[in-house]
Amino acid sequence: MAGDNAKQIADWNGAVGAHWAAEQEKNDRLIKAFGEAALAAAGARAGERVLDVGCGCGDTSLALADRVGAMGRVVGVDVSAAMLDVARQRADGRDNLTFIEADASRAELPGPFDLLYSRFGVMFFDQPEEAFRHMRTAMKDSGRLAFACWQKPQDNPWAMVPMLAAREASGLDLPPPDPHAPGPFAFADSGRVKAILEAAGFGAVKAETFEAAMFLGSTVKSAAIGCTKMGPASRIAREAGKERLPAITTAIEAALAPFAGVDGRVALPGRVWIVTANAV
Repeated sequence: MAGDNAKQIADWNGAVGAHWAAEQEKNDRLIKAFGEAALAAAGARAGERVLDVGCGCGDTSLALADRVGAMGRVVGVDVSAAMLDVARQRADGRDNLTFIEADASRAELPGPFDLLYSRFGVMFFDQPEEAFRHMRTAMKDSGRLAFACWQKPQDNPWAMVPMLAAREASGLDLPPPDPHAPGPFAFADSGRVKAILEAAGFGAVKAETFEAAMFLGSTVKSAAIGCTKMGPASRIAREAGKERLPAITTAIEAALAPFAGVDGRVALPGRVWIVTANAV
């Protein structure tokens, strides 16, 4: 059915979600700075009720639970069963934190919430305007929103460099990606994001740039292998098949080599929008 997020749900319950669950500490560390920037913009306060959309393995939900305290409540929602298993293990004993396996764009959400927060979890909806309109119904009229989303691939070398290398080595004739298709970069156009949110019942929409280094691996080889498992290059690697994986990995290694520091660690820049808005 068009607009039911079926592909994303399948992906996050397949290889993508399994990788995130298996490599939770590494992956959360990779994007932690961006989540913290969104947390600062969100300004969660003691006693508030918060919905963490696309909560994954629970890293940001735990941080939000610390901020709202014993009198507050955090609900983390995600479609990935494997990632939620990790989240629930990490949250063991927390009375103010609950995780639910559901599609936040369609499920009945246990509001009303003071804050809707997300770290890279809101760019995957087939129908984003409808998704935000639905989530708005679970918010208080005084509610607010804060999330982090990637800017365009050209401004994110951590993604663009390995993606171009993988594309060239894949042997595939791949069409240019639809910039608005559900995926990591669907919200790269801040003007489009503003229009979506305003149509869904939000106002005072702001999008501010935040940049940080992305440490992809302790060595070039480990960074290249990681890129074949997560991010845009990983999708190309899966589509090309196992027989092309060695060539793709080698090509990514060569592309990442110039970004290795004296200690061998590979770091490339990442750039995001920190988006905030108020319910209206």
